[in-house]
Amino acid sequence: MQPPYAPLVATERERRIIARVRAIPVGFVRTYGDVSPGAPRVAGAALFACEDPAVPWHRVVRADGTLAKGERQRSRLEAEGVPFRGSRVDLRVARLPEA
Repeated sequence: MQPPYAPLVATERERRIIARVRAIPVGFVRTYGDVSPGAPRVAGAALFACEDPAVPWHRVVRADGTLAKGERQRSRLEAEGVPFRGSRVDLRVARLPEA
């Protein structure tokens, strides 16, 4: 059965990025550079193009802990227990360590 959305993620690189984002557990975040080493903007573009509502896009933050999607993203992260220091995610606590 086909999913009810039309995924636009086409390249192998984009598929790897989306797979890394899907692997981020509840309560943790990764940076754009973590999910696309050396090319964080590619991660942003892949997430923007992905129309799968099951992808936890909100768990990807900027390298300084700020949020690309503002209050919408913050409310989702707070609901998952991600800690903040002011307006930034506390990356010392919430950043998923590399395996």
